[in-house]
Amino acid sequence: MSDVKIKIKDREGVLHEVEAPTDMNMNIMELVRAYELAPEGTIGVCGGMAMCASCQCYVQSDTELPEKSDDEDAMLAEAFYVEDNSRLGCQLHINEAMDGLEIELAPES
Repeated sequence: MSDVKIKIKDREGVLHEVEAPTDMNMNIMELVRAYELAPEGTIGVCGGMAMCASCQCYVQSDTELPEKSDDEDAMLAEAFYVEDNSRLGCQLHINEAMDGLEIELAPES
């Protein structure tokens, strides 16, 4: 297993290219928190349970991702600023297929 490179545009519009481990079962929300790309308490409010949408992001690349779960679909149906390419970062577990993924953090609700 190796690290993958992921590009994340924060809520200020700054693009960060970060290294993400594929062997720690981390998700995108945890990665954003680890690199402190969003102010404390504004992302992952529910702890990654797909219950708050604070980790919503927009997928900007054509990287193949797993299908949305019913819980993720239901939460996005109630969230603000939802676009066709919206996903919950807490539901995207980092794996080698995500190398080159580009996302943008959705505005804080």
